[in-house]
Amino acid sequence: MKQLENYQFWFITGSQQLYGEETLKKVAEHSAIIAESLNESKHIPAKIFFKVVATTSDTIEQVMEDANYDKKCVGVITWMHTFSPSKMWIRGLSKLQKPYLHLHTQFNREIPNEAIDMDFMNLNQSAHGDREHGFIGTRMRLNRKIVAGYWADESVQKKIGAWMRTSVGVLASKSLKVARFGDNMRDVAVTEGDKVEAQIKLGWSVNTYPVGDLVPYIEAVKKQEIDALMEQYESQYILHTNDIESVRYQAQMEIGMKKFLLEGNFDAFVNTFEDLYGMKQLPGLATQHLTAQGYGFGPEGDWKVAALTHVMKAMAQGADQGTALMEDYTYHFADHGEGLILGAHMLEVCPSVAAEKPRIEVHPLGIGGKAAPARLVFQGKSGKAITASLIDMGGRMRLIVNDVLAVKPIMPMPNLPVARVMWKPLPNLETSAEAWITAGGAHHSVISFSVTAEQLSDWADMMGIEFVHIKENIDLDQFKHDLMIADLVWKLK
Repeated sequence: MKQLENYQFWFITGSQQLYGEETLKKVAEHSAIIAESLNESKHIPAKIFFKVVATTSDTIEQVMEDANYDKKCVGVITWMHTFSPSKMWIRGLSKLQKPYLHLHTQFNREIPNEAIDMDFMNLNQSAHGDREHGFIGTRMRLNRKIVAGYWADESVQKKIGAWMRTSVGVLASKSLKVARFGDNMRDVAVTEGDKVEAQIKLGWSVNTYPVGDLVPYIEAVKKQEIDALMEQYESQYILHTNDIESVRYQAQMEIGMKKFLLEGNFDAFVNTFEDLYGMKQLPGLATQHLTAQGYGFGPEGDWKVAALTHVMKAMAQGADQGTALMEDYTYHFADHGEGLILGAHMLEVCPSVAAEKPRIEVHPLGIGGKAAPARLVFQGKSGKAITASLIDMGGRMRLIVNDVLAVKPIMPMPNLPVARVMWKPLPNLETSAEAWITAGGAHHSVISFSVTAEQLSDWADMMGIEFVHIKENIDLDQFKHDLMIADLVWKLK
């Protein structure tokens, strides 16, 4: 996963040549101050570069073309310090292929009562300059994020920072490669999907590699490599088993898989317990430790959840409070809307969502016909989070997000040897489940304590896919009506 410090966002200020050189110098000076101030904010995750005061169509076209072809540039931020006639932005904006944020702010926080005169007014025209700029974005039907407010305010900086992280998710998506070790679990519907459509819309390259191609990588791992990784395991986790050979085999699998993934430049992978040709165990600990490093993973061949996990991890990097594959396993029905979901998986939940130091344990799997695999066992953390599911609706993708409140598991469950997270879906279990099932949400999802529903809504807009949000104030009748209307709208697109 590329690191955030390697990314750039370009800050482009709009003006025109009508005002003269002195005014334009002031515009540039103010723009540089805003950019540098934003870079000093703890909420801004990557470098913002003030690029130019754009005053002509040629300048705008050139900077947008440069942004498209600069691999370090993830997105552009525009701001109109003065009145910048929007027709001269048409050529450049029509060519822009990077995420685009329109910052509606002004250099001064307040109106200076005694200092305000016509010179001040000619210089500080964001109030109507940005409205002219906003019109052309709407007229051209451009996907863009609009953030309004004073640039030095923390609330504005948080919004800009969140959009920047979403833009990193777009970049991660556009170059994402998923390795499918084997095929999907047989007869399962929701893990299937149109991989050609996914590559066209989302940029995901999803291809199958026989498990027999992976096994030689695993078999070639040297003893000293396993020893070194075992030291990592013992420093990061609690070794809670006497079956050291099973743990060492997971280390061997992890090293082999990682070499395969690095060699092919893959960001995510899937496997299935139905296809383990030449392997002694289903990867458990191996997968968990890889996903902790940023790889996406999908069980039973679910490439959509594998890719989405990596995209969301890319968006959360540097501030990740936990982002992991999840599966709704069983319910705890309770009165007064206090029902809970127990989320888990057989082996592969990422330790980034652990509330405690995970334990390495070895237990029989019960399916797959292979040896008992080592895995990390832990209880999940508590706090506000979301669960997200990407499904193929036939001709289009739909991203479903549910706001949830994760809680400390209300019982120890000592005989359940898996990582587990417990949460209350909002507004309550029954309403959430009805909405989720109505929308077609999968049993696999991604839980994140860092990525927000607003970020995923923005990401869906940027990628050109449908977004559905299940939240605390949901009205089920309106929700069903909105889905019906969305079906009609998306068929026309």
